[in-house]
Amino acid sequence: MKSREEVIAYCKGLEHVYEDYPFHDVNWTVMRCEGNKKTFALIYEREGIIWVNVKVDPEWGVFWRGVYPSVIPAYHMNKVHWNTIMLDGSIPTEEIQRMIRESYELVCPKKKATRNKSNG
Repeated sequence: MKSREEVIAYCKGLEHVYEDYPFHDVNWTVMRCEGNKKTFALIYEREGIIWVNVKVDPEWGVFWRGVYPSVIPAYHMNKVHWNTIMLDGSIPTEEIQRMIRESYELVCPKKKATRNKSNG
């Protein structure tokens, strides 16, 4: 995974997600969860590479930074709760998708179990 389009397509494949451009700058694509409108991925080009900021559990954030040199404390975000993934080809697509999915799961509302009304 190396392009903005690939990241956007993957994010949109997750449930109840939409693409936003709140900064009025086409370089910054924000992926949000419907319902609470929270951000789980920010996609932008910097230094000729696509970068993706994702929310992380603090322990996992440190883990990912230790495994891949292309994962760093997030650019322009809280360095404890966000990482930046640089899409320079050094990280397997499955791992990038995993980090994005984990970010999504941290911020998107959980589905509430619906109770069958006929059962009380």
